Amino acid sequence: MNFKNILGMMGIAASLISCSYDNYDEPNFQLDGRIVYQGEPIGVSYNDVYIELWESGWQRLGNIGVAVDQDGSYSSLLFKGDYKMIIPDNQGPFMKINNEQTGNDTIPVNLTGSQTIDIEVLPYYMIRNTDISGGGNKVSATFDLDQIITGDDSRNIQEVSLYVSKTFFVDNRTSIATANRGGGDLEDLSAITLEVDVPERVPAQNYGYARIGVRIQGVEDMIFSEIAKVNL
Repeated sequence: MNFKNILGMMGIAASLISCSYDNYDEPNFQLDGRIVYQGEPIGVSYNDVYIELWESGWQRLGNIGVAVDQDGSYSSLLFKGDYKMIIPDNQGPFMKINNEQTGNDTIPVNLTGSQTIDIEVLPYYMIRNTDISGGGNKVSATFDLDQIITGDDSRNIQEVSLYVSKTFFVDNRTSIATANRGGGDLEDLSAITLEVDVPERVPAQNYGYARIGVRIQGVEDMIFSEIAKVNL
């Protein structure tokens, strides 16, 4: 058999393999939900916190990573099957809670159709009574902080911040104006105020988006309030 014939047979084989892959059904079941504390979503920064899904019965080399959105929601299209869902260690501004069925932080998922599963966690702090307003190229905010975890597992507040962005994606990466206060400067956790001057926008834009972020000592991911659209 000459070299050209060998190449031809290799090409046919590759084509058959490609066709067999193309004939697989696409995933058509949606698994979605939110990361919550007592039913209240946990706000995070975009694409920084993720969950992992491990499918049983398949010899996979890795997991399915699912990013958590700014409002604490997640969504993934999957095949029918049994999955183990976990939040990796050191992800998010919270502590994980053991699942009643597994006795650890692994959540079993039997996916036979689209499902919504909220993941209950224990945040270090929650941002309460947030009031964010704008006008005259200024944005101001008032809010309370509620310490959820106390005792040996408690953490101090490193910094609170007010972020203003031109787009709906609001965190330290997108902010065009930021006001900060150190945790040691907070006299108490009630009626905390922040205000920031917003520079001229090019092209001009008479509105923006803002939210509060709280950085906790020794925790990589911040917790955030809901995003508010403000006049500028």
